[in-house]
Amino acid sequence: MLSPQQNPSLESTELDPERQEQAKEYARIQRRFIFLDLILGAGLLLAWLVTGWSVQLRDWITSWTTNPWLSVLAYGAVFGGVFTLLDLPLSYYTGYLLPHRFKQSNQDLKGWLADLVKGLLISIFLGGLILEMVYFTLRSAPGAWWVWAAGFLLVFNVLLSNLAPVLLFPIFYKFTPLAEEDQALRERLLDLAEKAGASVMGVFRFDMSRRTKSANAGLTGLGNTRRIILGDTLLDEFTHDEIETVLAHELGHHANRDIPLGIAIGTGLTLGGLYLTSLVLDWGVEIFGFNSVSDLAALPLFAICLGIFGLLTSPLSNGFSRWREKMADEYALQLTGKGQAYASALKRLSDQNLAEVDPPAWVEFILHSHPALGKRIQRAENFPNQ
Repeated sequence: MLSPQQNPSLESTELDPERQEQAKEYARIQRRFIFLDLILGAGLLLAWLVTGWSVQLRDWITSWTTNPWLSVLAYGAVFGGVFTLLDLPLSYYTGYLLPHRFKQSNQDLKGWLADLVKGLLISIFLGGLILEMVYFTLRSAPGAWWVWAAGFLLVFNVLLSNLAPVLLFPIFYKFTPLAEEDQALRERLLDLAEKAGASVMGVFRFDMSRRTKSANAGLTGLGNTRRIILGDTLLDEFTHDEIETVLAHELGHHANRDIPLGIAIGTGLTLGGLYLTSLVLDWGVEIFGFNSVSDLAALPLFAICLGIFGLLTSPLSNGFSRWREKMADEYALQLTGKGQAYASALKRLSDQNLAEVDPPAWVEFILHSHPALGKRIQRAENFPNQ
């Protein structure tokens, strides 16, 4: 019997009704925990602020060091550590128990804990760096700190996008060039990238199956680190035509210049959010009696302001993202001319990733960065094949 890779003419698959019922339940549970996490996080931030815990922590830290860099580091360690410990039960349920309940995870507890520790260490390093630089701008330019902080975050994000494929991703996954039997697919994908005007350093397979049953592919990196990556779950379960259309969607983001556009839009939103935060911090100095806008005790207020701004602007950000994702779908269909293959790929991804095909309209509007899968599938099916 031929495998999917050996049978590129395999007919379009159909959605599994049982899997879609599970996907709806899975999505409902995930949404509940998203809102629960937001409520608990907001409550804890308010508690830090109104009970005086934040001021007490600042006073305790400054009693044994006056070095501003060490003070920020110590405050961030305690503040972030409390959040991490209190959030650990939710992380365990949503990250380990829930995926196993729905048979989406292949990871044992030891592996999950190892990934958790790796993620925490990376977050401590990167988050600590960002916190130190933000407070440096607060101390150095209290009137215009938000401009300097936004500039730093812009540079930071560009560098991280460039370095992530070679420094961060390998911490979690093993990347290997496509095997000899996949060279025909490699050539197809490289040819597709050339047509899209994307210069890539290679096509790599990574071991998603060690953690999950979900499938994925991507075009990662910037400049000299740009590469095509394919999950082994995608390579093992999808036809070459389907893989080609999935990658063509990713190449659509490159062709439509979505990366620089996204960075520009993100920087604008960051600038706006930091400016509003600067106004709130000025108000907080008077209301809560902070020493200055660079007072460590004001960090919970800082986080609350940015959090509210993020929540209020998320429908706008997601709406912009859905527009660009739709354009990437259209590009993929035009580039490959394989509407049925793309529809088949989206159906397979829906079932394999346990993704809800037709979410409620309010969920798509508020939470989803991609158009509903049902809309994307219908668009692909209606596209005339070449």
